[in-house]
Amino acid sequence: MITLRKAQDRGHANFGWLDSHHTFSFGHYYDPAHMGFSQLRVINDDTVTPSMGFETHGHRDMEIISLVTQGVIAHKDSAGNIRELPAGEYQLMSAGSGIFHSEFNASSEETLKFLQIWIQPNQKGGSPGYQQKSFGEEEGFTTVITADGKEDTLQIKQDMQLIQLILEDAQKATWQGDANRNYYVHLVEGSITLNGEHQLTKGDGAKIESLADLHFAKSTDQRAKALIFDLP
Repeated sequence: MITLRKAQDRGHANFGWLDSHHTFSFGHYYDPAHMGFSQLRVINDDTVTPSMGFETHGHRDMEIISLVTQGVIAHKDSAGNIRELPAGEYQLMSAGSGIFHSEFNASSEETLKFLQIWIQPNQKGGSPGYQQKSFGEEEGFTTVITADGKEDTLQIKQDMQLIQLILEDAQKATWQGDANRNYYVHLVEGSITLNGEHQLTKGDGAKIESLADLHFAKSTDQRAKALIFDLP
């Protein structure tokens, strides 16, 4: 079964310096029909004005993934990590028993756009962790995050994986999955058709249950980029 989550139906908050769209309930946006999916709890599509950002705040027992689509994040946390996260790179912060961090637009001129994603871990406590890596823009499927960190992927505290899909020259691709798993697709850019009938454009998502193979096809000549969450 495939259930679409259209971009225009997401929750929305605008604080002037921050314009955010929420796939699932978050902050002041509450919808009991959209509280998360499997262990995927948050997908926030954030736009931050120049030099502005999130002041120091705390998290615990959450795996937090960030993917910048435009600009650069200036990151600083209580574990001593002071880093910049440019467009295209993935950041995975394991909050563990507790961590404080801040995230700012590193530019005084350019707008920052990024996805913030929360995954509920399968183990609580422990030391906080920080990982960051570019996986490039290779066409096809690229595994970015896994439970065991295999093949130099980022390692997460959950039985899940995150796969990046890019369709540029190729028109189609098929992900061979498992009908006993749950999948969530979030379209980062472009336009695709999922399993021959479900149309997704930028910002759209799809919950996928009791299906094995996922068939992706570009709907236009433009490049398409999607995130595929393989969940328990």
